[in-house]
Amino acid sequence: MSITLKEILGLVGKLDDTSGDETSRERFRRFLKENITEVGQIRDYIEECLRNSGEKYNRALQDLVNYLGHFLGFEVTFGRYHGVRNKIGFDGLWKSPAPFFIVVEVKTTDIYAIKTATLIGYVDALISEKEISDWDHAIGLYVIGRPDAELRQLENAILAEKRTHQLRIISVESLLSLAELFNEYDVSHEDILAVLRPSGTTVDPVVDLMARLVAQRQVEEETKEETIEKVEITGMERQYWLTPVKSDEEQTADECIQSLVGEEKIYAFGERTPGRRHLKSGDYICFYSTGKGVIAHAQIDSLPERKEHPKVHHTERYPWVFRVKEAYLYLENPIVIGATLRSQLDAFKNRELNKSWAWFVQATRRITEHDFKVLTGDQK
Repeated sequence: MSITLKEILGLVGKLDDTSGDETSRERFRRFLKENITEVGQIRDYIEECLRNSGEKYNRALQDLVNYLGHFLGFEVTFGRYHGVRNKIGFDGLWKSPAPFFIVVEVKTTDIYAIKTATLIGYVDALISEKEISDWDHAIGLYVIGRPDAELRQLENAILAEKRTHQLRIISVESLLSLAELFNEYDVSHEDILAVLRPSGTTVDPVVDLMARLVAQRQVEEETKEETIEKVEITGMERQYWLTPVKSDEEQTADECIQSLVGEEKIYAFGERTPGRRHLKSGDYICFYSTGKGVIAHAQIDSLPERKEHPKVHHTERYPWVFRVKEAYLYLENPIVIGATLRSQLDAFKNRELNKSWAWFVQATRRITEHDFKVLTGDQK
């Protein structure tokens, strides 16, 4: 039985900057090193942090993000939770064998104004202390837990201040995806550096592309296996689907589902969305909000039709619109896909539950009726 982050924090005590080998922070970091060996486990704990508010979860998130650096091939130095005079207050310092350094600043959300001078100052101070050679071998990296879809002040500030060669932004979700690619596929540490060091401020689109391609390839392989095994789905059989919904610069995943599924009673797929050609009226579909959980489900009420709809954002990317009915939304009470729930799913039979599991939610896929009921809490 897996232990929750809340239970771990209850055992180790309050996380603070007290020094010593037996302090709460050292016990927590030691627990991570000795017990967390798979990226899937870190994902579970990070998602638990993001579902909760408060200082202890913010500080746990900082440590978890830093620990994730180990899974990307970096040597990690944990930073302080709270800045003090005469101490360099970075959240984390990641060293690559290159050598190259990444000074990490973890933010639960970007909804509040963030001063870029602070992170720039950390890097300058580390250069002065000779911990880092120079700016040619370092960047500052903001890791954002819950990116706000409407506020882009941090990115705008980096662009306005012409800091794109020094500062980068990445969401926790994309950082997890990078770690999963690095640990599960033929992706090297040099590949990771290449993703984190290109021009532009936000690396999410590149990571999203990589993760999506891997997930779609897996779906295609599963489809081929079904064909080989002669698992045929006739026109009369009802199918069940799981599809991911991501926040973007215009709206959150919840807002998208509220608008399209809840109000307009529609949804839209892309040209290459896996399963789009097999979707039919009478099927059921559930919607996974990235990093949160399943937040809604509905019955499909029409075949996808290529047409524009005023409420569908980026219609050039999502031109295939279909109607839904009997929609149930539970945005405030998502079904969390934790280790316990995964153990109940057909999709995870004969799989290691703590291994990387984002493949399951990174692309639209057909699921069993049993899994659909588990993922929706069998809500009617």
